[in-house]
Amino acid sequence: MELPVVVGVDGSEDSLAALDWAVDEAARHGTALRIVHASLWGGYEGTESAAGATRFADPLPVEKILGAAEERARKRAPRLVVSTEALPDDPAAALVREGRNAFLLVTGSRGRGAIGGLLLGSVGLAVAARADCPVVVVRGAGQPPAGSGGVVLGAGDETDGTTAARFALREAEARGTGLTAVRAWRRPHEPMRHPLLTGSPGQAEEERAAWVLEEVLREPRREHPGVEVTHQLTEGPARKALLDASRGAGLLVVGARRREGHLGLQLGIVNHAVLHHAACPVAVVPERR
Repeated sequence: MELPVVVGVDGSEDSLAALDWAVDEAARHGTALRIVHASLWGGYEGTESAAGATRFADPLPVEKILGAAEERARKRAPRLVVSTEALPDDPAAALVREGRNAFLLVTGSRGRGAIGGLLLGSVGLAVAARADCPVVVVRGAGQPPAGSGGVVLGAGDETDGTTAARFALREAEARGTGLTAVRAWRRPHEPMRHPLLTGSPGQAEEERAAWVLEEVLREPRREHPGVEVTHQLTEGPARKALLDASRGAGLLVVGARRREGHLGLQLGIVNHAVLHHAACPVAVVPERR
């Protein structure tokens, strides 16, 4: 049985953008769509009042949230198999549990109760860090113009980046777009160089980055030979390279490793940066060693 795309909704504009993205994703891959609402969602994140005090968002009726979401999904994709369920739990725990039997988890970047200064709600961050399946946090407009918005891969190391690469290539193939694989490199600090040394100070680092890209993509490309892949080597911080690449992209894909003795994923500063600031939806893919 094909696993469904699962999306969490709470009635907010951000969750509706996530719902639309999830509908399109399920239709692209021929999977069912499962819409869930955690009954404790309404008071999970505070919202700032005009006076600066934190209060909690007024909850919407569960039946209204799920009913409106289902109707919206069926209008967008009439042939899609859609199911809904209210879950008696807090949203992060409910979505992480749903991810054990999901093709993909989708969530908005902020919910109804997100505090005004937050760039990513606590639910999206917690789910991205703990889920067993790929998680997409729908940022930016969520829906790039027709015919635009390719897939961008933030290429990890050659030893643990192939799962994210496979996911990115699969998504590019389903969309009929190309894939841009990005790898950042840093020029080593060399205040003085011997006059007999040749080549630029960063040549070895740039060549290493190019080799890593080749290794990460070698096997996955064989599974998706029809996808046009562009290698992009960028000197500078990885987070800046990926944020720049997210502008105009339809999806940014990054990998995340599990730490030894740790239940969650090791998101790291780069993944935190793109989850908070990317101009397009971000997919966090758990890497398996």
